Amino acid sequence: MSQFEYIFKYIIIGDMGVGKSCLLQQFTEKRFPEDQPHTIGIEFGTRVCEVNGKVIKLQIWDTAGQERFRAVTRSYYRGAAGAIMVYDITTRSSFNHLATWLTDARNHTNPSTVMMLIGNKLDMAKQREVSFEEADAFAKDNGLIYLEASAKTGQNVEEAFLRTARKIYENIQSGALDLNAAESGVVSNRTRSNRIKAGQTPTNASSCSC
Repeated sequence: MSQFEYIFKYIIIGDMGVGKSCLLQQFTEKRFPEDQPHTIGIEFGTRVCEVNGKVIKLQIWDTAGQERFRAVTRSYYRGAAGAIMVYDITTRSSFNHLATWLTDARNHTNPSTVMMLIGNKLDMAKQREVSFEEADAFAKDNGLIYLEASAKTGQNVEEAFLRTARKIYENIQSGALDLNAAESGVVSNRTRSNRIKAGQTPTNASSCSC
């Protein structure tokens, strides 16, 4: 699947230690790093996949959870088609901080950005501090798509990223997402080819160009 029709830009946000980088690596590389260091600033991954019969490249920016990097990571919210917000089901504080992360995301993304909430570390469900029902209610109250997943086993990881992509594609088809808007977080391959032919080089990350 080398020829893709769209590029979708994602960001992953949430507290330090909830498993954001591990989710990214499980999705893009099908592996779980046993000793993953905390992200410093921003990390990046891509994967080409099929969504509703269309070949789509997901361009995923993994942001640091520490407060001292917040000013840097906020600049990557701009132009995100999808925002994946992660908490750790075994750590109550990471769930309690979701309201702050959600406010941050909504203040710096566009109204059509698709928001997915992932409760990570499902493989450690016996140690959970946050029930599925509580998180599901939070998601419904805030218009979020919600799944529990495990970066370690891979359970629901692919589904979380692809469900977000399917919703973005539905928004394109329905007209809810305007591809001509600079902040859409989506670039069609046709638009990208036209830019290259016109001598316009791909811009920064926020334009969702590869």
